[in-house]
Amino acid sequence: MTRPLIVGLTGSIGMGKSTVATMFEAAGVPVFDADAEVRAMQGPQGELLPAIELAFPGSTGPHGVLREKLGEQVFGDKVALARLEAIVHPAVARKREAFLIEHVGAPVVVFDIPLLFEKGGAAAVDRVVVVSAPADAQRKRVLARPGMTEEKFAHILSLQVPDADKRARADHIIDTGTSIELTESEVIELIAELKRASAAR
Repeated sequence: MTRPLIVGLTGSIGMGKSTVATMFEAAGVPVFDADAEVRAMQGPQGELLPAIELAFPGSTGPHGVLREKLGEQVFGDKVALARLEAIVHPAVARKREAFLIEHVGAPVVVFDIPLLFEKGGAAAVDRVVVVSAPADAQRKRVLARPGMTEEKFAHILSLQVPDADKRARADHIIDTGTSIELTESEVIELIAELKRASAAR
């Protein structure tokens, strides 16, 4: 039995990746949301809480990870961040394997991974789909978020592979700088293409 065609879905902050992921799901394509899995594992009764508390004392509580407390311990500290990633990444990989087994009969599955290029995940997928929009649309969306500032936005961008580089490395680009309807039709067309590619393997 052939495994599904694995599509890596990525895009910089404010590009509309979550919206596009929802469109894939609405069209019946199974989507693995890496961020959602991390939130669940770090939330109330989350399976990662004991390990995180042990490595970073005082960083968890009854409602899960205390983001500010954990942030204080890892922000700007590469060694501490690596320690946290060593707890989180293998757990996400196990969830991803379980997801693949669960959907082994699907022609196409999507891995929604914000830092696909930054963390070297592109090698583990068959196709890369980059969600993109013009820089002014991105800026407007991000700065409209609660608590967002120009400084925070600049810092986040500095940690991400530039949009132009992502576009250059993409197998497919979904443009969210237009209307929702146009984006949705792009996604539907792409799913048909991906299913054809899956069947042709």
